[in-house]
Amino acid sequence: MNLMEKVRNLRIDSYNYPLPDERIAKHPLAEREQCKVLMFKDGDITQHRFHQVPGLLPQDAMLVYNNTRVINARLRFRKPTGSTIEIFCLEPVAPRDYQLIFQTTSQCTWLCLVGNSKRWKSGNLLQQVMVDNQSITVSAARGERRGNAFEITFSWNGNGEVTFASLLEAMGEIPIPPYLNRGTEQSDLTDYQTVYSHIDGSVAAPTAGLHFTDEVLAECDRRGIARRELTLHVGAGTFQPVKSDSIGDHAMHTEFISVSRDLLAELATTQRPVIAVGTTSVRTLESLYYVGQILETNSDATEEELRVTQWMPYSTPCEISVQQSLQNIVDYLDRHGASDYLGSTQLMIAPGYTYRIVKGMITNFHQPQSTLLLLVAAFVGDDNWRGIYDYALGHDFRFLSYGDACLFM
Repeated sequence: MNLMEKVRNLRIDSYNYPLPDERIAKHPLAEREQCKVLMFKDGDITQHRFHQVPGLLPQDAMLVYNNTRVINARLRFRKPTGSTIEIFCLEPVAPRDYQLIFQTTSQCTWLCLVGNSKRWKSGNLLQQVMVDNQSITVSAARGERRGNAFEITFSWNGNGEVTFASLLEAMGEIPIPPYLNRGTEQSDLTDYQTVYSHIDGSVAAPTAGLHFTDEVLAECDRRGIARRELTLHVGAGTFQPVKSDSIGDHAMHTEFISVSRDLLAELATTQRPVIAVGTTSVRTLESLYYVGQILETNSDATEEELRVTQWMPYSTPCEISVQQSLQNIVDYLDRHGASDYLGSTQLMIAPGYTYRIVKGMITNFHQPQSTLLLLVAAFVGDDNWRGIYDYALGHDFRFLSYGDACLFM
């Protein structure tokens, strides 16, 4: 059996563990940096507090984190009959560019999930909202169906002065994870954002970064740890459970990534161990290797040809070095006069995967039978992940988005 078949035949029930509801943290600690950290290194497990993390990292480390900012992606429209239709913005359609769509001032189209859609039989939904002391009428028109989602076109008045970003701020809600089993609260507006978030686009937080404070980041600087940013806009697919018996029948979601030319050039030459903050940073960094590999044989590849597909690592021979692969992307950007690599990834990391760039990761404790747990198992080893999670369950660690952290080296 080749590697591709082995990975596709992995049974998801082998990555299950008991997670009582009381172990799921419903809110973060009042002081983020006081959460616990489980460190796994060289087969040993130790306990720490998050404010100690800078001292646990190699002094020459490069810390790479995801600067995406969670948008108020959940919108509620009330029909004259009293029914509420919930629209959850997933990704831009027109314009496709995240930055451009937030700047639109009259109309834009998103791919959206629609809750209570059976009660939306025809016509447009209308909602009044106050934006900068203006009463704005927002219309939502349902278009083409794509899988379990719809293209929704939003239009609004406002004399060309009201952006879609300001509409979301005024009428949207932060979409906290469904497994918290509670509604969005005022505190989530700050709790569910990292202190370094500044690029709008995610519908879920890169939660490993929620533990960082300005003081912890400053301590990283004092210790000479390099801090670098990239962007992966987290989609709702991050919550999508694996429903098939084997992971070969699970379709990974596609997410938008952006990495600067400067960071790519640095990664191509650095001797620093790269420590990724969160699984989104892990997937972005590891995807870069395969982008560069495509460019090795197709230097003028189109955006679609550069998309990293789900099974690429298991079906494509890896014949070039990381340095060469990343340099290929730098050269590609230089030929096109671009300062950033913009692309998309569907990468699935599961046991059998060989990590190319990431030497350590900071992450949270993930849901049973999730692709995120598969990613962790691929890093720490199939023989180790269960012992790590058993230890956490036996030592009062808090789980999931608002829970405690892990540091894997």
